[in-house]
Amino acid sequence: MLLTITAPSVTSQLQPLISDLGLILLTAGIAVFLFKKIKQPLVLGYLIAGFLAGNNFDFFPTVKDTHSVEIWAQIGVIFLLFSLGLEFSFKKLVKVGGTASITAITQIVLMVTLGFIAGQLMGWEKMDCLFLGVIISISSTTIIIRAFDELGVKAQKFAGNVIGALIVQDILAILMMVLLSTVAVSQQFSGSELFYSLLKLIFFLTIWFVGGIFFIPTLLKYTKHLLTDEMLLILSIALCLVMVILADNVGFSPALGAFIMGSIIAETTQAEHIEHLIKPVKDLFGAVFFVSVGMMINPGTVADHAIPVAVLTLVVIFGQSISSTIGSLLSGQPLKQSVQTGMSLSQIGEFSFIIATLGMSLKVTSDFLYPTIVAVSAITAFTTPYMVKLGTPTALFLEKKLPRKWVKAIDNYSANAEAIKTVSTWQIVMRSFLFQIIFHSIIIIGIIALSTRYILPLVEGSKFGHAVAALITLIIVSPFLWALSLRKIAINEVSKLFENRKQRGPIVVLIFFRMILGLFFIGFILNNFFSPGIAFIALLAALTMYFLFPKQLHARYYRIESHFLSNLNDREIAKEKKNRRDLTPWDGHMATFDIADASNIVGKTLEELQMREKIGINIAFIRRGEITINVPSRNERLFPGDEICVIGTDFQVKKLKKYLDQNEIEAPESVEESDIVLQHLELKNESFIGKSIRESQIREKTSGLVVGIEREGRRMLNPDSHLILEQGDILWVVGDKKLLASLAKG
Repeated sequence: MLLTITAPSVTSQLQPLISDLGLILLTAGIAVFLFKKIKQPLVLGYLIAGFLAGNNFDFFPTVKDTHSVEIWAQIGVIFLLFSLGLEFSFKKLVKVGGTASITAITQIVLMVTLGFIAGQLMGWEKMDCLFLGVIISISSTTIIIRAFDELGVKAQKFAGNVIGALIVQDILAILMMVLLSTVAVSQQFSGSELFYSLLKLIFFLTIWFVGGIFFIPTLLKYTKHLLTDEMLLILSIALCLVMVILADNVGFSPALGAFIMGSIIAETTQAEHIEHLIKPVKDLFGAVFFVSVGMMINPGTVADHAIPVAVLTLVVIFGQSISSTIGSLLSGQPLKQSVQTGMSLSQIGEFSFIIATLGMSLKVTSDFLYPTIVAVSAITAFTTPYMVKLGTPTALFLEKKLPRKWVKAIDNYSANAEAIKTVSTWQIVMRSFLFQIIFHSIIIIGIIALSTRYILPLVEGSKFGHAVAALITLIIVSPFLWALSLRKIAINEVSKLFENRKQRGPIVVLIFFRMILGLFFIGFILNNFFSPGIAFIALLAALTMYFLFPKQLHARYYRIESHFLSNLNDREIAKEKKNRRDLTPWDGHMATFDIADASNIVGKTLEELQMREKIGINIAFIRRGEITINVPSRNERLFPGDEICVIGTDFQVKKLKKYLDQNEIEAPESVEESDIVLQHLELKNESFIGKSIRESQIREKTSGLVVGIEREGRRMLNPDSHLILEQGDILWVVGDKKLLASLAKG
């Protein structure tokens, strides 16, 4: 008798998976098409598609295997964060400056507090309140960028402040995700636990970033000629997943690992190409993630919590607007730009979903929180374009209604905040010493930890194994020990302080502290591999070698540092978010435009175009291929492909854009780094007093142009060249950075 065993067909196993994916993508595609037509954020389309395909809507085909969808959604989060890292770049964070940092930090602190209080007043659990505060503190980059594109305000001054604040918000969101994970696991608000998590985060971020920048750009550079697009895509995803595994193994969110790898690759020369290759993958899994968010929307739950949804919507709209406006004012921005910035940031979006998902995966938040947040996000996404439009009218209304003293105080604070801030010599020295100590200590501790974990077990039990392991570790770590202990830093400032006898003591203490710290690390290494007695003898031998060959150690460290800096600076940021707009307290700022090949103004001189006379703007420079023409003369002609950088108010830039659009011209999203800057100079040089602007030869001395004068509280934009200069005048000059600096000193 034959027994026939029939295995389940492959088709029957795959059928639910394939049908679910097909349903999700088909529904998402239709929703995206419709939302594109009605000019609404695509994220909302995905959410509605998820709601239709979920188990909470009975009049539509339903996803069967929700577990698989959850896995795809987690992969979607990884690729979303990886793509965010690719767009991020640590250089960009440095360049956003204090304005965006103060705005974002103030807004997040106030909103986390406000959200926690709101949750408490509604009777929610503490963990729900904490997650709620973090969730409603992060604005939506996707929704804001879309609104700016549709409203055509990306060239206005406040838009740069908003983009900068969003960059800082994203970084703080990553940090808060790590801290929330710690709180969720410990289930208590322990200050020591949070402090330990913060130190752990700083340690691993430094190790990963330094190691990543040192090796990954080199790998991509030397394999560039071998890598096809397919291989580059696979390699990029592989690097991303390796960092995801590393982050997960040390107790961090996998999303953090994806973000870190993205930010490392963002510093390479192939970052833009990789970003282009990864975009379809990100879009696919990102769509699945947002659809999965929509599947969690339960109309019954939302209806039961209609009052919390309404309350939180008002908290987000008004709280985000007010807190961001306060932060922008504190950073030194004028009232108008501050209000416009605040009104633009009045929504929550993709990061809020990710944080809410984190709470659910950790099983520390209530079931109602997720659909409530999705509902609030959907409502605030709809209101965002209207809030952006209301920014200017609201600012003008406040200027009229607020007490005159307040408005004047804000203007004075804004003007003073733009003044050059002096940094004391001691501040420079302390900053340099702290960076040197912390940075190199982290690297040394990381090398010791890796050696103890991977090298020591390999030699355990052999006769000279410990000596070999200790020697290898010391050789690897020696350049960093030298830099920590003996490298000269802030040489000019230290010499200046050392000339003062009263300042010598603290300087000597700092120098000896670095040396003692270096000795401590050497002793720590040797103690890990030897008994205390042998370690002491080895320490003396190591110190002898250490002081006999300082030049060789310096040379090795210099090679390592040069390689790192070379990799870090390989890719200069091609597109900046107009972070130069915050160089003046006036409404005037820089914006760039590209001359189209078929433009009607091609071939005409600046004198013929009369842009200054007709519109009021000044041209700071013309970039023509590799050539930059700083402060061009009136006889300069415009050619196809030229990039012009202009200075003007929001109204003037908008007027210029409209004028140029009629002549087939297109505006880029950002401005590249240049030696031309906009700077204010207080007129103290007696040789200028009583002379006209033309007679003063400021243009010749700075290769620049006087675009504004402030005199006794009155402001004159684009002053006549025959205007006589007076004592106390504040000149706003666009010109060469170095020449302006020398003129200011003179």
